[in-house]
Amino acid sequence: MKTICQFILLSLLLTAAPASVKGQPKPWSEKMAETVMTLWKDYPGAESGRPARWSYEQAVVLKGMERVWRDTGDGNYFKYIQRSIDQFVSDDGTIKTYRLDDYNLDNILNGRVLLLLYKVTEKEKYLKAATLLRAQLKTQPRTSDGGFWHKKIYPYQMWLDGLYMAEPFYAEYAQTLHEDADFDDIAKQFALMDLHARDRNTGLLYHGWDESRQQRWANPRTGQSPNFWGRAVGWYGMALVDVLDYFPKKHPQRESLIAKLEDTAAAIAKYQDAKSGLWYEVLDKGSAAGNYFEASASCMFVYGLAKGVRQGYLPATYLKVAEKGYRGIINQFIETQPNGQVNLKGTVSVGGLGGNPYRDGSYQYYLSEKVVTNDPKGVGAFLLASSEMERPRAKPSARSTR
Repeated sequence: MKTICQFILLSLLLTAAPASVKGQPKPWSEKMAETVMTLWKDYPGAESGRPARWSYEQAVVLKGMERVWRDTGDGNYFKYIQRSIDQFVSDDGTIKTYRLDDYNLDNILNGRVLLLLYKVTEKEKYLKAATLLRAQLKTQPRTSDGGFWHKKIYPYQMWLDGLYMAEPFYAEYAQTLHEDADFDDIAKQFALMDLHARDRNTGLLYHGWDESRQQRWANPRTGQSPNFWGRAVGWYGMALVDVLDYFPKKHPQRESLIAKLEDTAAAIAKYQDAKSGLWYEVLDKGSAAGNYFEASASCMFVYGLAKGVRQGYLPATYLKVAEKGYRGIINQFIETQPNGQVNLKGTVSVGGLGGNPYRDGSYQYYLSEKVVTNDPKGVGAFLLASSEMERPRAKPSARSTR
């Protein structure tokens, strides 16, 4: 194992020739990766004059950069990933600005990058830091039926966002450390989110669910938030396709996860705009006043659908949905500056429930949040979608041809 890892490290840290053929334009993934390293030299999402902090936004971008690194073999991308994380992780595995007792699932996502760095470099500090994040999940507050609270400050609440923030890391850690019993709990988190948040008429999932029914945004009967926010459903879909990378092939709940992905894919395809190929900020209200096409959700859907087909989880027909969506993303959201820098327009900066000032989950609330260019969540999702769409397509599997 050690010899293999050292060989991989030696090979991949060397700057290899880019995947694009000389004389041909670079793929969009590489162009956007260059933008990342130009905009955020220290780490993704770094803002001038503001202190560095451990953030899920970093992880979304770094997972996209990992895909570009793997596709190209260009070690500069790996170096950027490692340099970004090394600003936060000490030799003893402690993480700058991270507090376990915040019990914030958002802070778990960077654990996936820690596991990547550990597998490639074998440096113990990365495993120690990942184990610290795993320790949070052991004591994370839960609903009465076992679902993780999204954050300690949001008691009794499960959000779609939290599935992506925690479960792919949870699954990869379980596979890496051979903690096989954890896969039962991972499957349970998806089952509970599906049970409490999926709308059986549309097939979509509501952004959040409040077991206590105490939040003003919660339906007093169901506990569900009132709208289908695009990026929240995107988080959920990406969580499913990424968790399945690590989920044991013979686990009795694996097929149930694939079934949830199929249900979600069908709903996503149903609400794709027929003309542009894109998806709206509030998914089922495309004709409502003020609604708009949103970049991060569109990128997440393209990634989830295309990867689902490639991995054999989804029928091949969904690749056409992804291809149409990706064309729409390039046409609507990508802007190339005179200096060659590529920008991603059209990402809503944030979306949440409760808090102060209070976010009521209404249609008007989701439309009130600022739309920005080169938001890390959108950029990371674009890197993932582009890397997926740029991959050679193999012959579909038996499942994919259903």
